[in-house]
Amino acid sequence: MERTYTNIGLLHHVGGGNLGDDATLDVVVHNIKRRWPHAVLVALSMNPGDTQERHGIPSYPIRTKTWRFGYEPARTETSLKATVKALASKHKLLSCLLKTTNTLAIRLPRSVFREVSFLAASRRIMRSLDLLVVSGGGQLTEWGGPWRFPYTLFKWVFLARSVRVRCVFLNVGAGPLSHPLSKFFVTRALRAADYLSFRDEESRALVHRIGFTGESQVCPDSAYSLEVSTPTVASSQGREQSVVGVGPMPYCDPRVDPAEKNQAVYDEVIRKLAMFSSWLVAHSYSIALFGTDIGVDPLAIEDLQEALRKRHHMAAGQYVVNDGVKSHHELVATMSGLDYVVTCRFHGVVFAHLLNKPVLAVAHHPKVTHLMSDLGLSAYCIDIRSFDVTLLVDRFTALVRNSDEIRSRMRARLATYKQRLEGQFDNVFPHCTTV
Repeated sequence: MERTYTNIGLLHHVGGGNLGDDATLDVVVHNIKRRWPHAVLVALSMNPGDTQERHGIPSYPIRTKTWRFGYEPARTETSLKATVKALASKHKLLSCLLKTTNTLAIRLPRSVFREVSFLAASRRIMRSLDLLVVSGGGQLTEWGGPWRFPYTLFKWVFLARSVRVRCVFLNVGAGPLSHPLSKFFVTRALRAADYLSFRDEESRALVHRIGFTGESQVCPDSAYSLEVSTPTVASSQGREQSVVGVGPMPYCDPRVDPAEKNQAVYDEVIRKLAMFSSWLVAHSYSIALFGTDIGVDPLAIEDLQEALRKRHHMAAGQYVVNDGVKSHHELVATMSGLDYVVTCRFHGVVFAHLLNKPVLAVAHHPKVTHLMSDLGLSAYCIDIRSFDVTLLVDRFTALVRNSDEIRSRMRARLATYKQRLEGQFDNVFPHCTTV
């Protein structure tokens, strides 16, 4: 791979609004260009227009159906099609007939034709590359079913192999992977890779359980290579109140993920976070509501605001909402003004760690629990489904009480993470010695 001019494709499921994912792509671009300044980079993403604008490199779709912000399909139905569907919904027999006809006679042949055409076009793109890099943490997942993430990775890796393009999986996360077809797609894709690293030991153990037996490495999430300015003193010095960043997420919200929808669970999470936020205000803390996913987190922030207003009679002036954030750079700048962070998101923990902010995680996924454990902060990690407000208050109180020791521990761990990432980038993309 050591050559002066290298054409590299960066495959990542970005484009829905997740700023943590955008940060991982950004640092991979930066680290490659720093070592291979003449490399020509292109992105393969779920929202090529947004990716090209954010990262300044040509971008192409990785599927026939792409995203817009909020992970919604980019294409919209025509008015005629929408009208027919509305009429059919009122007549059960007609609706059943149309669905069957549409699936067997129209949708299936059309989908097959579109996919074959897409594969042919994608293979032409792949022929122009020397290297394919699959980056980003949560790539090995069956979110949306086996024909989404697992199949997408499988087809691109085998397109690469078909034209003898080398393939690298860089610090990917795994799970959940329970469907047999998901396991098949993922294990075949990993076996075809030239280099493979996971962002945690648990991800590596999972893919070994589903049948992968090849060589692999473990290295921290690529976002840890992001360069940020960390304050040398606590942010609260010089002001009366400490600022607590509260980062909710639409966990089990039917508007976001129909496969995991559970309105009662989502409402309960918002209710508890509202009670906790009210407690913070009553104990002389300032609150800043923020999200690391600007595609969907605003939904949870709005619901949290409504709960604060209706149930706790809190006026909008009693807290700050950081809803103007559009990039991970702006998010880091916003979070640098916080003293403590309470977040439901994996990259909420990562950004807090980068800024050396004591963090309490309300974990929605094992990846959050694993990261907090690796940081030595398991005592400050609670489960999003089972926590109660009393537990959250107790853990936060301990976080404040032990903040100096926590910052010291986080600072030392961050230095280790950055060193490991730097070594990995040097190994995978060795510095060019010629011009």
